[in-house]
Amino acid sequence: MIRLAILFAVISMLAAAFGFYGVSNASADIAKFIALVFAVMFIAAIAIGVAAARKVT
Repeated sequence: MIRLAILFAVISMLAAAFGFYGVSNASADIAKFIALVFAVMFIAAIAIGVAAARKVT
């Protein structure tokens, strides 16, 4: 999932360099959304892992 966020960020930068600001803004928004979803899922996985580790020991 983080690869998609990086891909859309690169697309955004390339589009901005070539002057396609509409595409740049759209792909930047998509990259931000995917990065946010990744961060939420990552924190949830860490919390679940910690809770499971405490339960085992």
